[in-house]
Amino acid sequence: MRRLILELALLCFWVIPGGAQTADEIIAKYLKTIGGAEKIQAVNSLRRSGKFIGGGGFEAGVVQENRRPGMVRREFVMQGMTGITAYDGKKGWKIQPWSGKKDPESLGEEEMKVILEDADFDGPLVNYRAKGNKVEFVGMEPVEGTDALKLKLTLANGDIRYYYMDTDYFVPIKIEIKRMVRGAEREYETSLGDYKEVAGWYLPFSIESGPKGDQEKGKITYEKIEANVPLDDNRFEKPAVPASPERGK
Repeated sequence: MRRLILELALLCFWVIPGGAQTADEIIAKYLKTIGGAEKIQAVNSLRRSGKFIGGGGFEAGVVQENRRPGMVRREFVMQGMTGITAYDGKKGWKIQPWSGKKDPESLGEEEMKVILEDADFDGPLVNYRAKGNKVEFVGMEPVEGTDALKLKLTLANGDIRYYYMDTDYFVPIKIEIKRMVRGAEREYETSLGDYKEVAGWYLPFSIESGPKGDQEKGKITYEKIEANVPLDDNRFEKPAVPASPERGK
């Protein structure tokens, strides 16, 4: 009997860590915590507004707008100038006034990879199979001294993310990213926090990210996230370059 009790205890320890034993179970609890699939699908657009703080106290205003099925526009406001990076569902473009460039330009290959990830309205864990992603539960690992459930996500493009999920609420508190940049692997990490309800959907209002191991990461604190705001197609479409007087001749 004593041996049986010991075997059962070991079985529970290995099979049901943190109350969940598979990636799908963890993701199901995550979806339930943040509001459920129905509440998420009822949100068709999001506008996030807040502040970016970088190394040395550098500050800038940030606005990110997303619209289903896969459009995104990011604005970065600094020194009275606004930089824009956007994707309209087909093409990506940017305006970088700090470089003396006021006309829109097409995004490069690496920039496109990043903005396509930002354009995923629900995030890569939601309906991950339909997106061509793969997820597996790879065990427990501490985050700042607290155990977390660790998921390995392999994106359709081959990039790898490790999601560290809170064991009480099953929301991501940290993400480690491995991405190929110009043929070399780069590692980044993101910390998520201050989850608040927006139209029935709980979203992080605090995001800190940067290269892995870097002590001075950039932090975005959203002051407001609005749901189902009207966003026209032209918010995401690349503006036409005005013809110069020389071109018109």
